[in-house]
Amino acid sequence: MAKKCTYCKEEFKPKFNNHFNRKFCYSDKCIGLAAKDVLKTSKEVKRKEWNKTKKIKKEALKTKKDYAKELEVIFNRFIRLRDKDEPCISCGKKLGSKYDAGHYRSKGGNPELRFEENNVHAQCVYCNQHLHGNLINYRLGLIERYGLAVVDWLEIQHEPKHYSIDELKEMKEYYKEQINKLK
Repeated sequence: MAKKCTYCKEEFKPKFNNHFNRKFCYSDKCIGLAAKDVLKTSKEVKRKEWNKTKKIKKEALKTKKDYAKELEVIFNRFIRLRDKDEPCISCGKKLGSKYDAGHYRSKGGNPELRFEENNVHAQCVYCNQHLHGNLINYRLGLIERYGLAVVDWLEIQHEPKHYSIDELKEMKEYYKEQINKLK
């Protein structure tokens, strides 16, 4: 049974029974091209395997701080999507194309409120970065949105939260799901 060579397109007959699946003829040129393809495929396989191994090793080296940073990026994206149709919490102006997820109580001074949804809202870049949160007006915006009880709760001293890596991963997945729902 004649076959067509993948490289030179000439017809050839397999010489041995175990060559029926062969896709190239017996010319030196075609054998060389086939060998190059095998090497190329082999390199790709090795590269893919290395990338998988590297990903596993990187994951194993992550600290709790790394997981918290990853969660913060996703959490902030959620806040931006949640509040995209709301005005800036501080100045009340319509948000432009670029805006921040600003914290009422800072995450540095109040790490236990870092991932508290009532503590983080969409803020224009000017209020958040240039006016350092514009906190007096932020507070007024919170009272208007949620009432004084929520603001009072945010302003009291809270127990420190020490999230485990598993809790951070779980929160990350939760906010990814919330983002997908909002899209």
